[in-house]
Amino acid sequence: MTMPTNTPGPNPWGPPPGMPGMPPPFPQEPRNGLGVAALVIGIVGLLVALVPFLFWLGAVLGVLALVFGIIGIGKAGKGEATNKGSAVTGVVTGALAVVVSIVWVAVLATAVKDVADEIEKETEKLESATTAPAAPGSDSSDSPEQTAPAALAFGQSHTYPDGVKVTVSKPRAYKPDQFAAGHGKGNSAFQVTVTIVNGSKKALDVSTALPDASDAEGAPADAIFDGSDATEMFQGTVLPGKQAKSDFAFSLPAGADHEMQLEMAPKILEYDDVIWTGKTK
Repeated sequence: MTMPTNTPGPNPWGPPPGMPGMPPPFPQEPRNGLGVAALVIGIVGLLVALVPFLFWLGAVLGVLALVFGIIGIGKAGKGEATNKGSAVTGVVTGALAVVVSIVWVAVLATAVKDVADEIEKETEKLESATTAPAAPGSDSSDSPEQTAPAALAFGQSHTYPDGVKVTVSKPRAYKPDQFAAGHGKGNSAFQVTVTIVNGSKKALDVSTALPDASDAEGAPADAIFDGSDATEMFQGTVLPGKQAKSDFAFSLPAGADHEMQLEMAPKILEYDDVIWTGKTK
């Protein structure tokens, strides 16, 4: 009689039949978000930095692109990301955005300084004009400060040292038309003609030659504008040896319309104002 042999059964603690071992772990997905963010923010920051008065926003975006790009490059070096090129591009564009913003700051600072210097120069000129001695060698502390030139009568002319001459005619009564603006009911309207002769050696821009008028009590008089050219502003440039004429109308209240004062200069900041005064009736 043959006895059956004992054969070992399957190991209950081993892997199931047909599976030689455990499967390998799944590969980790690359973390490319920071590299992409650096690229996009860097490009947008550079474009914004090129726009005047928005460069500050470009600088902020540029700094963010630098931070994200540097972190993205580090992750690519560790094998956690696969877009090292995007991160590097983000760093480059972010740095350019910051540089452009710094250039804008320098440009604006220079412009502000130039304007401040011009204002300071004009202020010094005005101060020196009002404190200059009345005569060579005289002590300014013993003489009164220089004042504006004495008022001229309407019809007279004032000639500046460079040869520019301004004449204001005598006021004449004016009747505004139905489209008039600046003329109050019950007021009296008067018009003067201003003539500017350019006796200097250079062209004269007269677009800022705007007279101011006041009534007999010193109150400002309103300028009158209507469809009949009650007031016609100076425009353009007067060449040497040429002249320009314009009419200006003003509204004076009843009771203070018997006298008028007019003050103007052929070009502001370059010429002193001169005053004309006189009766209107």
